[in-house]
Amino acid sequence: MGLISGMVMGILVGIALMAGWSRMMRYRSTKRITKAVDIKLLGSLSRDDLKKLCGDNFPEWISFPAFEQVKWLNKQLSKLWPFIAEAATLVVKESVEPLLDDYRPAGISSLKFSKFFLGHVPPKIEGIRVQSLKKGQITMDIDFRWGGDPSIILAVEAVVASLPIQLKDLQVFTVIRVIFQLSEEIPCISAVVVALLAEPKPRIDYTLKAVGGSLTAIPGLSDMIDDTVESIVSDMLQWPHRIVVPLGGVDVDMSELELKPQGRLSVTVVKANDLKNKEYIGKSDPYVVVYVRPMFKVKTKVIDDNLNPEWNETFELIAEDKETQSLFFEVYDEDQLKQDKKLGLAKLSLIDLEAEVSKEFELGLLSSLDTLKVKDKKDRGTLTVKVLYHPFTKEEQLEALELEKRAMEERRRMKEAGLIGSTMDALGGAASLVGSGVGLVGTGLGAGVGLVGSGFGAVGSGLSKAGKFMGKSVTGTFSSAKRNGNTSPAPQGNGR
Repeated sequence: MGLISGMVMGILVGIALMAGWSRMMRYRSTKRITKAVDIKLLGSLSRDDLKKLCGDNFPEWISFPAFEQVKWLNKQLSKLWPFIAEAATLVVKESVEPLLDDYRPAGISSLKFSKFFLGHVPPKIEGIRVQSLKKGQITMDIDFRWGGDPSIILAVEAVVASLPIQLKDLQVFTVIRVIFQLSEEIPCISAVVVALLAEPKPRIDYTLKAVGGSLTAIPGLSDMIDDTVESIVSDMLQWPHRIVVPLGGVDVDMSELELKPQGRLSVTVVKANDLKNKEYIGKSDPYVVVYVRPMFKVKTKVIDDNLNPEWNETFELIAEDKETQSLFFEVYDEDQLKQDKKLGLAKLSLIDLEAEVSKEFELGLLSSLDTLKVKDKKDRGTLTVKVLYHPFTKEEQLEALELEKRAMEERRRMKEAGLIGSTMDALGGAASLVGSGVGLVGTGLGAGVGLVGSGFGAVGSGLSKAGKFMGKSVTGTFSSAKRNGNTSPAPQGNGR
């Protein structure tokens, strides 16, 4: 009896063990299949999808395994940071302060650093990708993150008040592209090119705090500083713009590394429909600001009391890199008494354009170009534009490059002569190529002051008319009348 009961118990225990083992294996198999499905799904997500799930702080190597982790480099960077910070503080202050003066908005007479120290917290490199895109060059993309403790105080002087502003809680998220131009002579590197990649878009976050005062002492100050920082980054540091540094005393042809004009854009701002009204009495007075680079903005005329305006104005702008750059459109409501109100924004990627083919686009206006930050989902209307892209020949490219340099030199001379407050104030138009020539049209020298051919011959009354343009800007932050303290109409660029 005991033998039989023992056999029965053994069989039952064996069956239970087999059933448990089988159940555990099925569970593990199901879990592996589920995990594989999740991994496949994650692998198919784009950068924007990952941003929605993880926020903006995820490292590039998560979605792009080509980025290698470099923990060893971060350890060395933390040891070297006190020395790097001290040296970089001097270099950044000397190089950035002139840019602040060039890009400072109208309404601010001076923008300088009264204190600048990068702090004690080193940046972190999340990953590095090394590639060879051209013969004789090594390209390194660095996923750079920095949440430091810098001590930065800006001395802001305006007509209404002077105020020290402290930048706090500074955070930087970007991918830095470094290109090494190789040489056969020691030190084997003849030049270094540095730029911030446009995608993912560089992000610089900070908060502003007035030292011993209030930010309301200068109306719109926060927006002014934000626009200045954005303009400097996108116009000077964001790819295809770059900084070229020769090294080692080795002679190198820098022209091959520097940014060159690639083509001409003929942009016609046709009309807008169903704009959002920003006025309590009457309707908005809309105008459009168009640019590829913030330093070369153009502006349409203002159409009073109209939510369906028609401009039909054509401008010519320069494109340096059709594959990565975009056309930006900003629609504003002019206000003679207060800050001009932003009615909407739109962006058109140049890569969508065909050479020598005029194409019409109807662009939906947004409250922000960063779709992840758009909270206002209301319809803001549409903007209709026509764009024609003309790629430059080698001769046209050289002429356009020389033209742009002359335009910047002329703006700086006007600034030194006191005719304008900063180089950004001379933005009544843009450097444009007329036919195959190099006529400079509407570069902020006022109506009738054209720079034609290779010289600087003044048409009309010459630079004496530039005084009428003093302090004017087309950034849309303030209307021209209140910037100047007069009621003379703003120049309309090179609209035709």
